[in-house]
Amino acid sequence: MDPATRRRRTALFLFFLIPGLSISSWVTRTPDIRDLLDASTAQLGIVLFGLSAGSMLGVLGSGTLVARFGTRPVMGAGTLLVVLSLVVVGGGSLLSSAPAVTAGLFLFGAGMGGGEVAVNVDGAEVERIAGRTVLPTLHGFFSLGTVLGASLGILCTAVDFPVHWHLAAMSFVTAGMFLYALRAIPSGVGRTHGAARGAEADPRAAGAAVWKDRRLLLIGGIVLTMALAEGAANDWLPLLMVDGHDMDPALGSAVYAGFAAAMAIGRFGGGFFIDRLGRVPVVRASALSATLGLAVVVFADSPVFAGAAVLLWGLGASLGFPLALSAAGDSGPDSAARVSLVAMIGYVAFLVGPPGLGFLGDHYGLRAAMTVVLVFAAAAIFLAPAAGARRATPARVTVEG
Repeated sequence: MDPATRRRRTALFLFFLIPGLSISSWVTRTPDIRDLLDASTAQLGIVLFGLSAGSMLGVLGSGTLVARFGTRPVMGAGTLLVVLSLVVVGGGSLLSSAPAVTAGLFLFGAGMGGGEVAVNVDGAEVERIAGRTVLPTLHGFFSLGTVLGASLGILCTAVDFPVHWHLAAMSFVTAGMFLYALRAIPSGVGRTHGAARGAEADPRAAGAAVWKDRRLLLIGGIVLTMALAEGAANDWLPLLMVDGHDMDPALGSAVYAGFAAAMAIGRFGGGFFIDRLGRVPVVRASALSATLGLAVVVFADSPVFAGAAVLLWGLGASLGFPLALSAAGDSGPDSAARVSLVAMIGYVAFLVGPPGLGFLGDHYGLRAAMTVVLVFAAAAIFLAPAAGARRATPARVTVEG
């Protein structure tokens, strides 16, 4: 790997780390934020709808923006929104303003939904250049960020550190990372010839073509199920442990940190198994692990068993997203459009599904609501063959500029 590619990979590590740090910072404080807003579970679900609305805006526009401008400006704008969202969420909690917190989560969803699609397209290009599995490790830095952010969140929760100061400090740290990383990302990655020249190709036509690819849609099904399993934990796991298994808030945050650690272990170690066993067995094993973990969390009455099962849940959910993106990238021509489509499906599930669980949780309890996630995770076992085997010569993402 040449020095420029190595610097670019390091920058992508930071672009994955930043949203992990950010999301875990406010997720671990959701019990405190709920109390500051004096909100019920259903009302908190409405607040989380800001996340859904922002993510829909981000993911639906991201493919077109990447095709038109390339990954660098799109990931830059998206990550900047993620950084700013922490300040807005913190300010909303200080003012006990549900609309302000909702607005902050909208910014986070728009930034993560739009920017992360671009980061994944860029990561798929680095994977092609390196000639080996890279995306799971990149996503591992997202999980590492959630571990670090959750650990700090646990400490802040335990000592009753104000939410707004916690999130403001995290915004300052991630802003520094963002400014450092952006310089190493080249321009033009993912931009189509037609979008760059204005005539020869229509990115909308390429997007319409990939929607007709049956195998690609099945790969999208895999990422949908696994992203829902991950997103449900990211948004609801601390409250699930507190309300569903009678843990105190600090211990509930600690269980979430365990989930994040399991995700990181799965992603950093996943490349070894993928390169030796292939994608299909790894997807099946991951889906089975997530299903077993969720089943124990939902049906076991023991907080100890439930907390331990969260590790299986995290290990199982860890590889679905990056594996599906790798499979999408080498499933045919127009690699950028394929990765964008599958990433869009994943982020819709990741950010839109969990608020719906809030409404179910308010009526039936969060444990019962998680049966929906359990069914989706089990479906991935049967969708695994779509991940297929890596082709000898993956399709190349167009690079210009």
